[in-house]
Amino acid sequence: LSQLPGWSVRPDGSIVIATGNDDALGLYRCTPYNSYGTAGESRPTRVLLKDPPAFTVRPKEEYFQEVGRELVIPCAAHGDPPPTITWVKVGSVGKSSAQVDGNSSLVLHPLIKEQHGVWECTATNQVASVTTATSVHVLGTSPHAVTNVSVLPLLLAANISWEPGFDGGYFQRFSVWYTPLVRYPPRAHHDWVSLSVPVGAQHLLVENLQPDTSYQFSVLAQNKLGSGPFSQIVTSVPRGKGAPQNTPVPPEPPAMTVHVFLSPPRALTANETVRGVLLRWDPPARASVALSGYALELRQDKGGWEVLERSIPATDTQVLVPGLIKDAFYEFRLVAFAGSYISDPSNTVNVSTAGMEVYPSRTQLPELLPQPVLAGVIGGICFLSVAVIFSTMAACIMNRRRAARVRKRRQGTSRGGDR
Repeated sequence: LSQLPGWSVRPDGSIVIATGNDDALGLYRCTPYNSYGTAGESRPTRVLLKDPPAFTVRPKEEYFQEVGRELVIPCAAHGDPPPTITWVKVGSVGKSSAQVDGNSSLVLHPLIKEQHGVWECTATNQVASVTTATSVHVLGTSPHAVTNVSVLPLLLAANISWEPGFDGGYFQRFSVWYTPLVRYPPRAHHDWVSLSVPVGAQHLLVENLQPDTSYQFSVLAQNKLGSGPFSQIVTSVPRGKGAPQNTPVPPEPPAMTVHVFLSPPRALTANETVRGVLLRWDPPARASVALSGYALELRQDKGGWEVLERSIPATDTQVLVPGLIKDAFYEFRLVAFAGSYISDPSNTVNVSTAGMEVYPSRTQLPELLPQPVLAGVIGGICFLSVAVIFSTMAACIMNRRRAARVRKRRQGTSRGGDR
């Protein structure tokens, strides 16, 4: 072995070959021995040279694609033996909905918001595994949740900062939501106090807080398509006014992140009835506190999400939606409230009223009147109002002219009589 550079024998008898090349090919046997001799050599083992995987086609660093469309990301590698290509989304839990075609390319069709993030392509054979990564940006969605929310307790105030999530391809704005922790049941997010954040800022000073009172803070991102999920809830206690110098100041309680376990409502379905669309669902699978209710959101013809009903009892698992407009496309989703917490939205169900025997019910759902129809109604009212005004003015002018002619005739008659 001394004649082969990079070869050595360990104390346990193993051979170390620093660089594998053609010199290492062949059959090997090991013969143990001591002062009494040997019991014989081992069974032969064959050394083969194999190539680890190497990428021949790498994905780009990042991809941008509209939601609902198809995105194909290539990835290919060679080796001996030929490697197996696998794709996985970093941080995903459970099985991914992605597919891999015959060329080992990642196929995302249709592209959904949840597929936004970092994807890894791994090539594996018996020799080694190699990995490359790419970032997928899904455009045309509501914003993603902000991250790394922190709260700095101040004198009767708190400074909240965060890192923005992906904006969904549109300009996003932020709002800070907060509520005091009290003994009576806490309120859900839609009843919290909210403060708008100045454009471009990633922090906000919340003032006029009560001393020695625990507060919960959360950050919400919004863009033209709607709101993203709330951030994690952070609990903090603002500082009170300074104590006397002789009195030691107690240490500030550290801010802590509360991990909330509230899964979204499950299995939302929609069925047409003679009275409207009946929505049914299953309660959340997990909730860290007792469920307090649901809120129903809808959007029409891919517009922005709006809250249709915000006080559905926690015991209900269905709701009837009457008063839809004919020949329109609706999407519905649910969120659950449990104590101070709000869940992510449920699955979305689509309802098309093309050909359905449903008509608008303005008394029940006035907000469902489409904007073009509403604009037409308002325009018609304005036109009628202007027509009435012009008619009145014309009648007044005609009456005045008629009265003037009558006066002239009378004056002319009186003058002729005088003559």
